[in-house]
Amino acid sequence: MTLNWRRHEQYNTFELNPSATFSPHPLDSDSPGENLGHSQDAYHQHRHLDTTNHEEEQTLHPATSPPLSSSILQRPLTFMSQAPLTSKGSSDRDRSSYGAVSTHAVHSHEDLSMLNDKSLNHLGRRHTPENYLSGPDTSHGSFRKARNRSSNIGGEVSRRRTGDGLIAVAEDSTDDDEDPPDNSRYPQVRASVSATDDVTASISTPRMWILSLLCALLGSGSNLFFSLRYPSVFISPVIALVVVHPLGLAWDRLFKRDDDPAEAFDCGLLVKRSRDEERPATQSNLNRLRRWLGQGRWNEKEHACVYISSNVSFGFAFATDVGDTSVIVEQAKFYKQDLSILYQILLTVSTQILGYSFAGLTRRFLVRPPSMIWPATLMSTAMFTTMHKSENQVANGWKITRWRFFLLVFSAAFAWYFLPGLLFPALSYFSVVTWFAPHSVVLANLFGTSSGLGLFPVTFDWAQIAYIGSPLLTPWWAAANVVAGLVIIMWIVAPIMYYKNALHSAFLPILSSSVFDNTGKPYDVGRILTPDFLFDPDKFEAYSNVYLPITYALAYGVQFAGLSALVTHTACWYGKEVWQVSRQSVVSDEATGSSSYNPLRHSQDIHSHRSSRKGAGSSVEAGIDTSMQGEDVHTRLMQRYDDAPASWYLMTFIAMLAIGIFVVEYYPVYLPWYGLLLALSITAVLFIPVAIVMALTNQHSSLYLICQIICGTVFPGRPVANMVFTTYCYISSAQGVKFSSDLKLGHYMKIPPKLLFQVQMFATLVSSFTQIGVLNWMFANIPSLCQLDAINGFSCPLARVHFNGSILWGVVGPQRFFGRGALYQPLIWFLLVGAVAPIVVFGIARKRPMDSIWRKINLPVLFGSLSWIPPATGLNFSVWTLVCFIFNSVIRKRKPEWWGKYTMTLSAGLDSGLAVGVVVIFFGIVFPGWMKGFRWWGTEVYKKGCDWQACPYKTLKPGETFDR
Repeated sequence: MTLNWRRHEQYNTFELNPSATFSPHPLDSDSPGENLGHSQDAYHQHRHLDTTNHEEEQTLHPATSPPLSSSILQRPLTFMSQAPLTSKGSSDRDRSSYGAVSTHAVHSHEDLSMLNDKSLNHLGRRHTPENYLSGPDTSHGSFRKARNRSSNIGGEVSRRRTGDGLIAVAEDSTDDDEDPPDNSRYPQVRASVSATDDVTASISTPRMWILSLLCALLGSGSNLFFSLRYPSVFISPVIALVVVHPLGLAWDRLFKRDDDPAEAFDCGLLVKRSRDEERPATQSNLNRLRRWLGQGRWNEKEHACVYISSNVSFGFAFATDVGDTSVIVEQAKFYKQDLSILYQILLTVSTQILGYSFAGLTRRFLVRPPSMIWPATLMSTAMFTTMHKSENQVANGWKITRWRFFLLVFSAAFAWYFLPGLLFPALSYFSVVTWFAPHSVVLANLFGTSSGLGLFPVTFDWAQIAYIGSPLLTPWWAAANVVAGLVIIMWIVAPIMYYKNALHSAFLPILSSSVFDNTGKPYDVGRILTPDFLFDPDKFEAYSNVYLPITYALAYGVQFAGLSALVTHTACWYGKEVWQVSRQSVVSDEATGSSSYNPLRHSQDIHSHRSSRKGAGSSVEAGIDTSMQGEDVHTRLMQRYDDAPASWYLMTFIAMLAIGIFVVEYYPVYLPWYGLLLALSITAVLFIPVAIVMALTNQHSSLYLICQIICGTVFPGRPVANMVFTTYCYISSAQGVKFSSDLKLGHYMKIPPKLLFQVQMFATLVSSFTQIGVLNWMFANIPSLCQLDAINGFSCPLARVHFNGSILWGVVGPQRFFGRGALYQPLIWFLLVGAVAPIVVFGIARKRPMDSIWRKINLPVLFGSLSWIPPATGLNFSVWTLVCFIFNSVIRKRKPEWWGKYTMTLSAGLDSGLAVGVVVIFFGIVFPGWMKGFRWWGTEVYKKGCDWQACPYKTLKPGETFDR
């Protein structure tokens, strides 16, 4: 039998030539003995390149092999023709094919016998011998129907003998495997994400689930524990990414044996083991347990799933600024409510999983389009490549591998952090200009790093540089929008208003995260409350209004502008695309039950598409190209996996909504059920705009303030209701964006969607129950928890800040801030500015070419990024922008190969070294008290002036107030 195959350049897959002829061959003989004596032969392969049609034809001439039955031979032959088996010695790029039995073991003839008809059907419903070698199904058209599950095969197929009757079939990868015609147009994606896939990699193994469980338990519990302490420490998911890799390798060394039977994995699941596993007489229970624990091999897909579990679980109480546990702490410790365990569990689980539902239901808009690059995920994918791949190409003369480069950067960052983080903190707060005149208020205002505007952008602490996110992950055009907002609002408008004493701001610090009374002192919320924590209007009138520093007030204004700009910007630039994708998805689902691949249409499109990607400087920028149409290689490779149905996410949403209604109606939170629907409606309207901005720019637009204000307006005088409303509104959005980011990471790493659904849901539930357990243990066992004199600093600083916010917005109310005649009423006009400005920019930019500066203006980023101020300072923005410009503009243009190879790895190394350094310093040195009494010039110089003390420009005499 002679099989005539051709390689289709457009889809980068193999298809059976319509002109193929079938003839008898010795392999098809009914007598196995007729094939003896031919075991030294191998496959011979001839490539014919048709330069006109851009197709390659390959003719495979299978030779004879050692004795096997006809039926067994035909199945592996057909299977190998679809995608070759790979041996342990094959390269990573060899393992980019569909259907390989195992990526980490060589296969004997007996191993091949496990590929019976049933297992072949499981490995791919369209990949049976009958579908590929019989009758009309061998037509060109029928094979195109299978392209969604076809592999990224581009090289020659060969079969070789490895000794002792072992067979290994591998493919010699070509450049098209790593850079297919439909590869991503975005250089940062091409530099970090592989364009190949290995569907035979193990994913759902005991190793992955156990490591995910450990990360969810330890990470979520530890972060909650320390979030209630000051000073605190945050265990980043990056630590899990780094630490879990040697654990996975050690797991394999402990439980794997060279003589273990071969295993077949499909879509991450164990399909079947070889027949050695069916001999129970020779196996002990302990050996069976070892083999069960040792399923598969530690690989980048398992690593990605463990990291996603960490991402889901580590940040509940800390990274989102306000969490369910913070609300529970406020209710239990500040409002003195007696909360049942069931209430705590239902509140926590419902808000987290509601966010997951929003993420899952919007995958067509936020995950699948290639233009939604999610820059933060690229650091993780670069790390997986660094840790699991051995490829190494010279980049502008640099020959060091990514892994060695990461280890060097990680070690240097870890060692260096002992200086700014412990021994020489003045390197972190490097306000050297103010050191020459420490009592100059103007110098402190303009050049300070603690309470100033940061006009001197120098620091030697990566924690300060990356406070608002790693600058290496943000495109320069997006960072330019951020710095434009910083310059206009904070460096021009704010100083002018401050020194003119607008809004009484000159009597307050120019930048602070606190609110103040009319004497310039921090506002004492307790002076306006009754013993039952209710608002007392008489006490409020006798005490003082609430006053904001000028940067705090302007931050509120730009948040208003950013909110309205989100809606109009998304409607102008993406409204048509969202509508078209929605219509196409409905039509596609009704017609086929699934989405279909949208390939490059013509051969000239392939060449123009590839030529447009020559060099980083000429590549398309994410965010400038606003199309949600078309798909790239990653979407094509993901379509071989069964998608998680939208009904799963819809049913999850309905279930969590029912739980939420029960929580607000049954328990004393004073929020009616329609208040919960209002909160979720706000999230539903703004979720896609917020996520689009995050997916393009790595800048998160917070809904926290607007949720508080809306609830304070609709349900005044209800502080607990304000907290719960904000939790369902803001946390559902923030967690949903995080879940969308993880879905994109799974998309890049080719994790089967159904399995990813299980991983995220598992980690969410485990971390939720863990945090509730740890929190209630702390309630019962830590004396004076959340009191200012609490043991060992457990004063609940975050919960205290949020408690004050609930009083201001839930009790005092927005009317006293922004109502008629209120001091800060003019800030409401920012809503109109934010709504109109994107329309003006869109009207100008739509007539300009793609490289026009008008197309790079993103007003939601320009306005919304400043919501970090406070607690971020001008230094955090200015030095962040400088680093982003150096790497993502200068180096990217001048050294594009170096930038593509090392930038994401550099970011990962710096983040990992910092994260591990923080943990080691805190637990190993600060927490035991070894640094008590350690003082010298480098620990005190930055604390001596007005920058650290937040001095106001104008002062009052004792007993004076500035509002009367």
